[in-house]
Amino acid sequence: MSESGRASSNYFSSSPHSNYESPTKRRIRAKPILLTSLFAITLMAALVAIIYGLGPLNRIHRLSRPTRSEVVAVGELVGPEDLAYDKRRRVIYTGCEDGWIKRVTVADSVADTVVENWVNTGGRPLGLALEKSGELMVADGYKGLLRVTREKRVEVLADEVEGLKFKLTDGVDVAEDGTIYFTDATYKYSLDDYYNDIVEGKPHGRFMKYNPKTKKVTVLVRNLFFPNGVVVSSDQRFVIYCETIKKRCRKYYIAGPKKGKIGEFCRNLPGIPDNIHYVGQGQYYVALTTSLTPQWDLLLRYPFIRKVAAMIIKYMGRLQLEENGGVLVVNLEGKPTAHYYDIELSLISSGIKVENYIYCGSLTYPYLVRFDLKKYSIPPFP
Repeated sequence: MSESGRASSNYFSSSPHSNYESPTKRRIRAKPILLTSLFAITLMAALVAIIYGLGPLNRIHRLSRPTRSEVVAVGELVGPEDLAYDKRRRVIYTGCEDGWIKRVTVADSVADTVVENWVNTGGRPLGLALEKSGELMVADGYKGLLRVTREKRVEVLADEVEGLKFKLTDGVDVAEDGTIYFTDATYKYSLDDYYNDIVEGKPHGRFMKYNPKTKKVTVLVRNLFFPNGVVVSSDQRFVIYCETIKKRCRKYYIAGPKKGKIGEFCRNLPGIPDNIHYVGQGQYYVALTTSLTPQWDLLLRYPFIRKVAAMIIKYMGRLQLEENGGVLVVNLEGKPTAHYYDIELSLISSGIKVENYIYCGSLTYPYLVRFDLKKYSIPPFP
C-alpha cells in the first residue's frame, strides 16, 4: 500500500460491508450453526423474556432517530478501532488491524480524503489519546501501553503489572498532569478470542494508571467486566471507564474528597459500550457496538444462558447478535441527551465529533463512517 492515497464511497441502501471480511473477522466469524440450535436459543430467549417480564426492548427506537451515513477511505483502513482528532492539523489518527496508525485528513467531501501510513506499532493499536505536547498514547491489544513520539518513535511504556502480563490493553486517555489512565480488558483472553471473555461474563479486567515520572503502573480497580474505553472528565476530577458486559460507565475519582472512590456515571445503557470520548460543549460520546437485542440482554443477565452460549461458541463458532449500533450522547452528569443509531452503525467501536460531523470507527470495517449532524434534530430524552 502506498504511503498516502485517496478513497471515497457514496453510502448506499444495502450494507456497504456486506461482502467484506477482515482477517480478524475471519478468525472469529461464525461457523455454520444447526437450525435446531438456533431455534432452541430463540425459543429459550422468548420463554425467559416472558417468564421474567423483560418486556419489549424497543425503547431505544422511541428515543432515537435513524441516521443516514457515508463511508470514508474505503479499503485503506482495516479495522479503524479508535479515533483521536488533531484539530490543528485537521487529521484523525486511527489504529488498524495491520498495525498501522494512520492519519486521515478531514475534508468536506469524502472524495478529498487522504490516508497516510503514519507509524506501525508491530501490534494491534486500539485505544488512542493525543497528549497536549503532540505525542500519541496507544493501548495496543498485543503489545501493551505505548507512546508514539512526535519523531514517530514507538516506545513500550508498560506491558505488565504485579507480575501479570496485559492480554488485551484496550482504552486510554491522558490527564492534564500527564498521568495516563488505561484498561486491560481481560487477563485471560487475547484479542483473537476476546468474544469468549464477553460471553463468559467473568471479571477479568483491570483499570490502571501509568505515572510518566516514576514509570510505574498502579492498578486502581480490579475484577472488572471487560473494561473498555477510558476518558478523563472535563474538570479533571474523575476518570470514566466503560464496562462492556455490564452495559455501564463508571467513574473513578482522582481529585477531591472522593479521591480513590468509584461512582456511577451512566448505567443501563441501551446497548453494548465500547469507547467513550469527551467532545466538548458538555458532551461525552459513547460508542454502542450494538443495541440491546433480546439475545444480548439474556446473555448479560443470566449466567446459565451464557454457559450455553459459551458451549455453542466453543464447538460451532461465534453467535451473530449485533444490530443497530450507534453513538449515545450523555451530558456531564452521565444522563443521555441524544442517540444516533442505524443498522449500518452496528459494530462501531468509537465516535468523535469533528466540526459538523460524527466520525465512527470499527474493529472490523475497512473504512470510517460519518454523518452530518446538521441533518438531524434529535429531541431530548425524557
